[in-house]
Amino acid sequence: MTTVTISRPVPSDYPPYFAQYIDKVPDGDILDLLRHQIDNTVQTLSRVKEADAGFRYAPGKWSIREVVGHVVDTERIFVYRAVCFARGETQPLPGFDENTYAANSNADARLLADHLAEFKTTRAASLSFLSGLSAAALARRGTANNREYVTRAIPFIIAGHERHHMGVLAERYLSKIGGGK
Repeated sequence: MTTVTISRPVPSDYPPYFAQYIDKVPDGDILDLLRHQIDNTVQTLSRVKEADAGFRYAPGKWSIREVVGHVVDTERIFVYRAVCFARGETQPLPGFDENTYAANSNADARLLADHLAEFKTTRAASLSFLSGLSAAALARRGTANNREYVTRAIPFIIAGHERHHMGVLAERYLSKIGGGK
């Protein structure tokens, strides 16, 4: 467990684009929120029938499996960024094209249950890393996709990104398939 509280980032700690995610994160301990998201996300999506996991609410939109895969991929990328920033990396990190990643993920060839298991283990690894960061590591800055971040912003981005996609899933997917089982 961390002995350092991860303070909420201020707008100068992250690119403006990410305010849409950070603003979805309630006040409180970010690591506790990340822990609780595991159970909430898995419980909600475990109700989706496997036959419905390939549902797309419109042509060209991701399936439920692809959305979960995207959340996992994005978390991995952001935790990698946190590792780099926390360890003092001075080289700029690349961006990523989420649509290219999703198109090459082969997500619909896997069971939704496998995606949820991967989400759980990825989040557990993220929490293990983030909970051990020092105040100095959390305050370090780095560059990714030509934009500057402070390490402490990353857990908030991860949590808000997950909340965003769970909202999209609830509104545009689960409501159309009857909420699952």
